[in-house]
Amino acid sequence: MSPAEAFLASGAGVGPVERRIDTHAAILFLTRDRAWKLKRPIATGYLDFSTPDRRRAALEAELELNQRTAPELYLAVHPVTRRADGTLGLGGPGEPVDWVLEMRRFPDGALLSDRLAAGALAPTLADALADAVAAFHAKAEPVVGPAADRFAAIVDGNARSLEVEGEAFDRPAVHRLIAAQRSALERLRPLLDARGAGGRVARLHGDLHAANVAILDGRPVLFDALEFSAELATVDRLYDLAFLLMDLWRRAEPQGACRILNRWFDRLGEDEAALALLPLFLSVRATVRAHVAATRARVTGEAAARARAQADLAWAEAFLAPVPPVLVAVGGLSGTGKSALALGLAAELGRPPGARVLRSDVVRKRQWGRLLEERLPPEAYTPDASARVYAELDHRAGQALAAGQAAVLDAVHASAAERRQAEARARQAGVAFAGLWLDAPLAVRLARVRTRVGDASDADEAVARAQEAMAPADPSPFRPLDASGPLDATRALARAILSAEFGTRPRSQKFGG
Repeated sequence: MSPAEAFLASGAGVGPVERRIDTHAAILFLTRDRAWKLKRPIATGYLDFSTPDRRRAALEAELELNQRTAPELYLAVHPVTRRADGTLGLGGPGEPVDWVLEMRRFPDGALLSDRLAAGALAPTLADALADAVAAFHAKAEPVVGPAADRFAAIVDGNARSLEVEGEAFDRPAVHRLIAAQRSALERLRPLLDARGAGGRVARLHGDLHAANVAILDGRPVLFDALEFSAELATVDRLYDLAFLLMDLWRRAEPQGACRILNRWFDRLGEDEAALALLPLFLSVRATVRAHVAATRARVTGEAAARARAQADLAWAEAFLAPVPPVLVAVGGLSGTGKSALALGLAAELGRPPGARVLRSDVVRKRQWGRLLEERLPPEAYTPDASARVYAELDHRAGQALAAGQAAVLDAVHASAAERRQAEARARQAGVAFAGLWLDAPLAVRLARVRTRVGDASDADEAVARAQEAMAPADPSPFRPLDASGPLDATRALARAILSAEFGTRPRSQKFGG
């Protein structure tokens, strides 16, 4: 135990220590209302905290970077000094022997990882989390330039770290994984560079998993951003998000991961072509967790960490496994539950973290340059305006399918031409298709639109009544589906139809969910 560690553990200068938390690279001492963070004097292939000056620089960078998203938590960096009488103190005169970060302590159980251990991720919290990440990414200053070489350095760094922790892993599996990642990277190099040139790369969080999100007063707060390497944290914003998606998926939260992906895309107006990067991004993020867990096992001796490392390496390989995309179109009048069903099915379609849900209400708002919850004028709903919406839905679905991601179209699809267009898109992409037409009585639809709050749809009771005349007598090629009951019942009926249309469950069984 270092002198600074012993000093903080004793409570001298900081108050009685109620709990200690050890990670592979840091030690936290929790007092009544503070958390005191000390870096371990270690050096690995990707970080170096071996000297007091290096630890000070890392803590000061951590303070600055995390004040972007959690200014209420990150307070100051203090020296642990050796006084004239030989004793240690927090700050004051004397030679610094180490440095400590002062943070405001949040309540026990506030971490997103704690919430997930206690129960499923609530949809409202998933939405708030997606909004928080999207807002952070939108504000980040782009680092414009070639991005493929930058990402290749991350893959190479992971390879070195896996070799360092080689005793924890099956070496043939490691070599097979890194070869597959490098192959995917070379194939995707033009897309990575295009996104770098287009301003999609920035100094972002870098370590955005569930244990680095706190829920404070119902609001998700991103903290503990990666501070020790600008190179590892200057990444494509989809790669930054991919850490959270990967972590949710491996924690058996496919619905939350899929919902966050879709809302993040909708908030930022991301290009669906970027979805081609997701398998590689998810795989590399799982690789990061694998070698970090292996280091933790070696430093702390935790057997569970070693098992986690091996499981994460298996996830890293599984995320690269091909899963055929499919296209599902959900149609119906306002209030039939199209959007709820589309999101409810999306996590079960195609590869992780599920299908891209393309919603006409969201596309329409973005075409008009409005916030998703902002109401549009009547001229946004003319036949010509709606034709532009359906054309963009068709284009974006084509992009998602070409990228290898399943897609769900969420729109009224009242006309036969709109329904045939959806079927034609699947045929052109060479993927399986299923169309669902939701039916519900007017009274049910009116009751549902009355309860909408903060939704992208502008449909109210007047719109719902006016649409009665739009209901097709024959919704083919979509299959009619009774949507008058609870969502779970509608989802069960939809699953039965999809199973019949696709011949089997349209997800690779190794992913579950």
